[in-house]
Amino acid sequence: MLTTTHPTSVADLKANLGEELGVSGWHDVTQAEVDAFAEATGDCQWIHTNPERARTTPFGGTIAHGYYTLSLAPALLAEVVPVAVSSGRRLAPVVYDLLKERLLEGEYQAGERLSVEALKAEFGVSKQPVMEALRRLSSEGLVEIIPQVGCRVPVYGSVDVIDFFAIFGGMEGAVAGVAARRCTSAQVDELAAVNDEIGRLIANSDPAARAHGYRVLNRRFHGIIHGIIHDMAHSAVVAGISRRMWDMSDLLINTSGVPQPLASAVPARHDDHELIIRALRERDQAAARRAMENHITGTVSIINTEARTAR
Repeated sequence: MLTTTHPTSVADLKANLGEELGVSGWHDVTQAEVDAFAEATGDCQWIHTNPERARTTPFGGTIAHGYYTLSLAPALLAEVVPVAVSSGRRLAPVVYDLLKERLLEGEYQAGERLSVEALKAEFGVSKQPVMEALRRLSSEGLVEIIPQVGCRVPVYGSVDVIDFFAIFGGMEGAVAGVAARRCTSAQVDELAAVNDEIGRLIANSDPAARAHGYRVLNRRFHGIIHGIIHDMAHSAVVAGISRRMWDMSDLLINTSGVPQPLASAVPARHDDHELIIRALRERDQAAARRAMENHITGTVSIINTEARTAR
């Protein structure tokens, strides 16, 4: 459960600059509330306070005062901006990060229903941050919101998976080709150090630890390659596309139904990385592109092999 608080200073609000606040929950405005506001302000004009007379107007009934609507802002804002005590961040981004990590780690299976009520209870938050997080995940293809039904983990068919990794491989191959032209010795050494960590996973007898460790280190490895391309690293658009592609890759791998996916393939994935590193050291753009594309597209055959073995 998340422990929450509300911003108490300008500094707290500044910590969330750039964050979309989202929306509050629905609130019913009653005639009694409108009448009370009219009495308090002296604005008792009949369009606000006389339902029978107002029923004959184009509005079909009374309307709330504009200033009454404005006066609700502090209470509604309080629903939107509670933050997690542990990080000082708004709740919706925190819930988003938690759910995305679970999805990418394979804690939910393809087709599994995600109950808003259950998530509310688990995190100890209102419906608003959960729905905001799910809508954001849905826009990235990581969950599916079905009107009048609910939310679930998407189910992607084999053709979808093959097509995705073909396109993803082409994109990452292009990135590696450019990186071969721009990389420094220090950057390649950094890649080699990360791949050494991946190599040490091979001796780990725990498949779950190998699978998780490889996912984390693999993202770091490929993140370094993207960082080599300076103009891309400073492009929010390209960085966003890359992140979403890698997130989708992790989701497809970890919702494939294979226990501890890629755990058995760590030695082969390590060797793939070695080929990429060698091509970068030699500044061989064609070899870097080819090695990277083969590395990415080869994911499909590994998943299929692991699936057959697990049956």
